Amino acid sequence: MGAEQASADLATRLEALESRLAYQEHWLDTLDEAVATQERRLARLERINDLMQEKIREQQRALQEGEATAPGPADEVPPHY
Repeated sequence: MGAEQASADLATRLEALESRLAYQEHWLDTLDEAVATQERRLARLERINDLMQEKIREQQRALQEGEATAPGPADEVPPHY
């Protein structure tokens, strides 16, 4: 194999490596953006979840307070009065 052939083979291999590297960099950037998007979405869903849990707690407290202050059957006046 001559020096020219070895140089051409080396250049071909180098181009192939550069192409693979560029492809991998592209996919790393794409994956990085996907992870960042998912992280933002997860944070937003966690905030929504926290708000919903607080609303449920408020409703449970309101129901418990309503049950404690609502007139029971013993407190009701019979309909004939």
